Amino acid sequence: MAKPKFLVIVVLPWVWGGMLLAQQAGVPVFRSGTELVDVYITATDRNGRLVPDLLQEDFQIIDEGHDQEIILFENAIRPITVVVMLDTSASMTPSLDLLLAGAEQFIIRMLPDDRGKVGAFNDKIQILPESDFTGDRDTLIRELDSLQFGNPTRLYDAIGASIESLRGVEGRKVVLVFTDGEDTQHEIGWREVLTMARTEDVMIYTIGLESDYFNGLRRVRSRPDGRLKTFAEETGGGYFELKDSDELGSTFTRVAQELHSQYVLGFAPDIRDGKLHELEVKVKQRGVAARARRTYTAPDGP
Repeated sequence: MAKPKFLVIVVLPWVWGGMLLAQQAGVPVFRSGTELVDVYITATDRNGRLVPDLLQEDFQIIDEGHDQEIILFENAIRPITVVVMLDTSASMTPSLDLLLAGAEQFIIRMLPDDRGKVGAFNDKIQILPESDFTGDRDTLIRELDSLQFGNPTRLYDAIGASIESLRGVEGRKVVLVFTDGEDTQHEIGWREVLTMARTEDVMIYTIGLESDYFNGLRRVRSRPDGRLKTFAEETGGGYFELKDSDELGSTFTRVAQELHSQYVLGFAPDIRDGKLHELEVKVKQRGVAARARRTYTAPDGP
């Protein structure tokens, strides 16, 4: 039956002798017969700055309206497996150099144990390298130059393909997607994408950019797809909406910082019904907000 899954990024239990490794992978952890749900959290202050020094007693986990005892608390850096998916449709032509430079800033900040792929979407979807995920940052940066361009914008299909590429990967799984427009063509809808992310425990980070471009007839002002925020909020990622392409580099850098600065809390669910549960995480310190996945699948059984 379904194991409890949480935040963003896990799949099957990481069968290692070390309990810490299992915690870092974000998998269900067993202690004295207790099955835990791991919850990854980004904590920020009123100015959006990361808050690195919180304690276990600063957090509150609420499952379907009921407080849960926090059994696991950790704030060590955990490796990620990530797909960086970029919109390379025609509207991005004036800002492509800045976009690729921003993605490069993210890749440069990947840690030695991180793994990744890069991808592009327009009227087609491309994910590189075609072989396994790699931790070689130079390889990933070179692959950026191999990404292709076109029209229209298959945003939802691109996120779905990114999630699918992470299927079977152990540990924390992330999709980082950038677009300057709305989804204009898709084979799968946004609800299906969200279901895939929940099922595969993938955290989605989204970056949206408003841009001006010439569509062949006139100047057009694009707006990022309204579902970008939904994908991020529901899976515990972050959403960044930019007004200027000059902000791309700092935003990709910020995402890298967040992914390596998250807390993990673990709790043992009171209700084991195999259903999707609403989840809320609060921080008791004034002026500090917690961002975490909003649902999880409860274990099924006694």
